Amino acid sequence: MKLILLGAPGAGKGTQAEVISEKLNIPQISTGNMLREAVKNGTEYGLKAKAQMESGALVPDEVVIGILKERIAEDDCKNGFILDGFPRTVPQAEALDAMGVEIDKVVEIFVPDEKIQQRLGGRRVCEGCGASYHTEFKPSKVDGVCDKCSGKTVLRKDDAPETVLERLKVYHTTTAPLKEYYDSKGKLVTVVGQEEVADTSRLTLEALTK
Repeated sequence: MKLILLGAPGAGKGTQAEVISEKLNIPQISTGNMLREAVKNGTEYGLKAKAQMESGALVPDEVVIGILKERIAEDDCKNGFILDGFPRTVPQAEALDAMGVEIDKVVEIFVPDEKIQQRLGGRRVCEGCGASYHTEFKPSKVDGVCDKCSGKTVLRKDDAPETVLERLKVYHTTTAPLKEYYDSKGKLVTVVGQEEVADTSRLTLEALTK
């Protein structure tokens, strides 16, 4: 099954992508993590993406699409995958269609903006492997230390309050139109994010059968 997860920054779609990945045994493809890795390594793609990522703006399409093409060609994507963070715009969705990628379902995780601002203040990301945690909802076993690789977990610059406001503005302007795009194709289902992550996960898995 080939899936897309939509949702404003901080809506928790990354966590739901992990749940679906484990349940269906298909890889979660987070373009955000891939781009951050490229920035960390100083690659050609990373240098192009760095300024936009730090300001909360969108990374140029050619950068994201170039990384994605390489990723979905790998063997572990033969039985499907979950796209988390791509497409972010209607032109990117059209580019995905042009690549011949047939998406089975698009799941939107909906959370109001005010709750998102509260959530992101507690988010921590591993500097080493990119794993995501939250001080309240999904804490690491040892504060400041990643469970997976023992790297340092930090508050990312793009989770700072002023950047979050800009990211939400960008989402509503450029990404939200994807809901209409995929709804017109009969592929969109919406899941309302719950206070308990497990409740959201249950609703998300149920949505996959609709």
